[in-house]
Amino acid sequence: MPRYSTDELRHIFGNSTDFNELFEAFRDALEQQIQDVELYRLLFWNNSLSPDELCLFGEKLAKEFPGIAYDTYMWLASVFEVTYSAYDNFDLAIKYYRKAAEAKPNEPDPYLDACDCYDPDLNIPPVDVLIDFVQEGLKHVNHRKNLMLRLARLYEFSGDHEQAEYFRRLAEELGGDEG
Repeated sequence: MPRYSTDELRHIFGNSTDFNELFEAFRDALEQQIQDVELYRLLFWNNSLSPDELCLFGEKLAKEFPGIAYDTYMWLASVFEVTYSAYDNFDLAIKYYRKAAEAKPNEPDPYLDACDCYDPDLNIPPVDVLIDFVQEGLKHVNHRKNLMLRLARLYEFSGDHEQAEYFRRLAEELGGDEG
């Protein structure tokens, strides 16, 4: 029997600072089979939770409801990108962009959003990590032009002008055929 209504869950996820209360509400939401990503977003943006606690909730949610795993991982990545990037140099954001890409390999957004994390002045996250990730995406994504353009830019940042030009040319060859 549910302990909380959807409105009560929203209130707890958005406002509670008590981990035990959040955990109980989360467990209740899972027992109710609630698969509304919008509800869990409130939990992910609750600033009283540590990165480890957010990972715990997100991993459990994705495991329980594989159909929303991609959205769960994308939201976790964006939360870590915005809120914890100064502490972990985007490691958690990249980790969850990778998980999102595993959940839906054909989607370009995890690869493109990961590139948006890059700070060329600090080389954070490391450009070679992003290059490898986007290269992997080229194997799966159907519309590859934007990935190629991002790769060209990443190679430019890394100082490899030959590879940058190579991917720029490949993208141009695709022309308007891809989005």
